Amino acid sequence: MNVIKAKDYDEMSTLACNLTIERMKNYKRPVLGLATGSTPEGLYRCLIENYEKGNISFNNVTTFNLDEYIGLDENNKNSYHYYMNKKLFEHIDLPKEQAYVPDGVASCFETECKQYEERIKKAGGIDIQLLGLGINGHIGFNEPGTSLKSRTHVVTLDESTRNANAHFFASEGEVPKRAISMGVQTIMESKEIILLVSGEKKAEALKRLMTGNISEQFPASVLHKHDDLTIVADEAALSLVDNV
Repeated sequence: MNVIKAKDYDEMSTLACNLTIERMKNYKRPVLGLATGSTPEGLYRCLIENYEKGNISFNNVTTFNLDEYIGLDENNKNSYHYYMNKKLFEHIDLPKEQAYVPDGVASCFETECKQYEERIKKAGGIDIQLLGLGINGHIGFNEPGTSLKSRTHVVTLDESTRNANAHFFASEGEVPKRAISMGVQTIMESKEIILLVSGEKKAEALKRLMTGNISEQFPASVLHKHDDLTIVADEAALSLVDNV
């Protein structure tokens, strides 16, 4: 585990962006695992800036998103597919057919989950996985209690997760109760993982992660077992962690 300390959110985003670009150059056809939410937005802006400057191309990149709400299609402004289009995909040269997001309105979610796993396998697995950290320790939408051996699956969202995401919706009642999420084992099979953590509200979760105690009740704890994990966190998120 490698920890990179940033002064604030903007520096965290820039450092994570630069690291992602640096690591991408190690692969002929990089396969990226992508996250959504507030945390990676700065990183995506930085990637767009680097693309516009000619520092990077996404033409030979394949992407797989971690998750998607069930019941929201790609045109719904609260779907993660829409988020990715607006925050990244529409601004870079990534071919549409090389960007995968779980289908939140699939006719059969069991089939969708199996096919998503097959697509990842066909692509050769994920090279670089970008992750955020949930307050309750979720990674992707793998909530506390999720098997650490899980594959892409349908999850029931924890109330704390729905509350944390409510500000994206008109009301808390509109936040979907279920989602499709890449499984914990699927995430762990990524060759490299870059975990972004920002803000005081994530400090307790990051502290718990750093203890090294692995438990299904705190899914992010399994990251300790990964051979190539880099945590990029700002001072606020690291405020409860000693010796960093």
